[in-house]
Amino acid sequence: MNYADLLSRAREKMPKQVFERDRFEIPKIRGHMQGSKTVLSNFVQIANQLRREPEHMLKFVLRELASPGERKGPNVAIGAKISASRVNEKIRQYANEFVLCPQCGKPDTDLLKEGEYTIMKCSACGSRTHVKSKI
Repeated sequence: MNYADLLSRAREKMPKQVFERDRFEIPKIRGHMQGSKTVLSNFVQIANQLRREPEHMLKFVLRELASPGERKGPNVAIGAKISASRVNEKIRQYANEFVLCPQCGKPDTDLLKEGEYTIMKCSACGSRTHVKSKI
């Protein structure tokens, strides 16, 4: 068996989603100011679309914004006036660190706990990467 045959056989066994070139777009946050607080109304939906726990994403965003906050049902209340563009920037940063595969750039990843470490496993390309930031 020559190299070309082996290569084509390997390509047949790979998941179909590896070859798709869909553009992944992170949804924009929706929110409003309420007194001295910022209320985000679609934070949980964004976390679900990224396939991550809302609490994990919220902890990261609050730490990066250096602001207190809490989840109140489907909404998130941040204890400071923060622009939507700044929250979107932090969500994009979260996606780069905890969602998008560093090898292939696809969002088809899962976070797995292995001992003390958190591993990002990509179901598209099969890579396994240590997550750098601890939350």
